[in-house]
Amino acid sequence: MERIKQCLILAAGNGTRLRAISDNLPKPLVQFQGRPILEHIVRRAQKARIEEFVIVLGYRGDLIRDWFERRWSAAARFTWVVNPDYHKSNGVSALKARNALHDNFLLLMADHLFEPETARVMVQQHLAPGEVILGVDPNIDRIFDIDDATKVRRCGDRIVDIGKEIKEYDAIDTGMFLCTPALFEDLDRASKDGNCSLSDGMRRLAGGGRLRALEIDAPWHDLDTPEALAHADAERLGYAA
Repeated sequence: MERIKQCLILAAGNGTRLRAISDNLPKPLVQFQGRPILEHIVRRAQKARIEEFVIVLGYRGDLIRDWFERRWSAAARFTWVVNPDYHKSNGVSALKARNALHDNFLLLMADHLFEPETARVMVQQHLAPGEVILGVDPNIDRIFDIDDATKVRRCGDRIVDIGKEIKEYDAIDTGMFLCTPALFEDLDRASKDGNCSLSDGMRRLAGGGRLRALEIDAPWHDLDTPEALAHADAERLGYAA
């Protein structure tokens, strides 16, 4: 089985819902338990033997790159991709990185914290040609902000619908994906007027039976509001390095 060595992290967004506490820093540099959120993400992915990180930057991305170039001392390779259209949906950010990813890769959000073991399990999965595996949480009752969560509906191990507004669902999108480079073709085809979200691409994959669910039975947090940060910090859940 091919070992996954690359990780794509989407870190381009405005982070407007964290502005009350961010002091206009980009969201990936907002502190959580004494370290920038993005540092937590990278360190946990490294424990799954990820060696190279392709990070898509947008809002104040120069600050993110500067922080890593000045302060990062652990072994890792970084490829920086700039998305000038960061005000658009996150599928656009993923498409900007397509030339930097030629093998199967782990796809993460810059504000979704996870346990290292979750990433280790994910990268051990076998991917069929053109397939994407999405980590899903079936424990809906423990989701902090269900209204903002991206929901999924499954049939067996296949995801048949995905989106924030779907009415019938049985699990939640955790923001961790194992992808083949074919993902970029699906995002391209899902684009309208130069814009698309990851969920748009995932719906195309789901329609073709190529979006598989992997249940995640471990804590994770979407740190996109001050309230979500406080909730995650109160629970601790092993995130302190």
